[in-house]
Amino acid sequence: MASTNREFKPLNICVLTASDTRTDKDDKSGKLLVRRLEKAGHICQDKIIVADDVYQIRAAVACWIAEPQIDVVITTGGTGVTGRDGTPEAVRVLFDKQLDGFGELFRSISVEEIGTSSLQSRALAGVANGTYIFVLPGSSNACATAWDKIIQHQLDYRTRPCNLVELIPRLRES
Repeated sequence: MASTNREFKPLNICVLTASDTRTDKDDKSGKLLVRRLEKAGHICQDKIIVADDVYQIRAAVACWIAEPQIDVVITTGGTGVTGRDGTPEAVRVLFDKQLDGFGELFRSISVEEIGTSSLQSRALAGVANGTYIFVLPGSSNACATAWDKIIQHQLDYRTRPCNLVELIPRLRES
C-alpha cells in the first residue's frame, strides 16, 4: 500500500535478457520491463541481450553490480529446466544475500495464473554488492506478473509498511 506522505525515489535499473534467439526487435520481455520501470518513474541505465550462457550472463550482471550508481538489475530468461537455462546458476553465486520470499511469492501468485506449471519457474532475487537482482522467466506474462504484483511495489519508497528502497543506504554495511 502506497503512502502519499513520502516522495517517490527513482532508481537506476539495468535489464538483461538471456536468450539465444531474441533480438532487440523481438525482445518482448525486456521491452516490457523497460516500459514498466520507466512508467513507474525509474531510470533504465542499460538494457542488453546476451546468449543463454552462464558466463556471459554472470559477466554482464557482475559489471553492473560493480557500478555504485546501479540500484537494481532485472534479468529475464533462462530460468527454466532445459540444458541451456542457467540464469539462476549464473547469478546466485554473486549474491551476498538471497531474498527467498521473492521466488516463493512469485510462484504463489503464478499458480493462480498458470496452475501447477509454476513449479517449473526458478525465479529468484537477492542482493549483491548493494544492488538488488531479480531473476525472472523469459515469458512476457511472467515478467508482467513479477513487476506488477511484486517488484514495482517493493521498488517504490512510498510502499508501507516497508519496501526495498529504504534499505538501499544500508545494503553495504559490514
